[in-house]
Amino acid sequence: MSRLKSIYNDEIVPAMIKKFGYKNVMEVPKLDKIVINMGVGEAKENAKTLDSAMKDMEVITGQKAVVTKAKNSVANFKIREGMPIGCKTTLRGEKMYDFMDRLVNLALPRVRDFRGVSADSFDGRGNYALGIKEQLIFPEIEYDKVEKVRGMDVIVVTTAKTDEEARELLKLFGMPFAK
Repeated sequence: MSRLKSIYNDEIVPAMIKKFGYKNVMEVPKLDKIVINMGVGEAKENAKTLDSAMKDMEVITGQKAVVTKAKNSVANFKIREGMPIGCKTTLRGEKMYDFMDRLVNLALPRVRDFRGVSADSFDGRGNYALGIKEQLIFPEIEYDKVEKVRGMDVIVVTTAKTDEEARELLKLFGMPFAK
């Protein structure tokens, strides 16, 4: 069992029950999944950029990435429907907890001038979105082998009903929210 999963069972559940007064342990919110998405705009001219982005994502997540395709055509961006324009990975279970642990304890502290993540990035239903400007903050990525610095979106999906519950859950997981 991963370190964060045992912390969830031993520390987070009792703290959440105490703060929100849940009657049943099953009411306590938990992480459902983490979706990592990387948009690769240059993929329309050069297909190799998408391959390298997928390789980076697979190294970071430890799971195979899936190509995402354009849903509709946009003439201004020279994109046609069905063109590959990015990649994504959905993490669940053990890999999700491992990624969350690495994100909070290794990657985010490596961000330059880091003052915490925004506490306002909740969607109203207990899900949190976080933008990362460069994939180099993850220790698995070798600086010399990166051909282009790319950003990614990390969406943490929880079973929380409100943003307040989700914020407390992520805070207990160690998410460094800005004051």
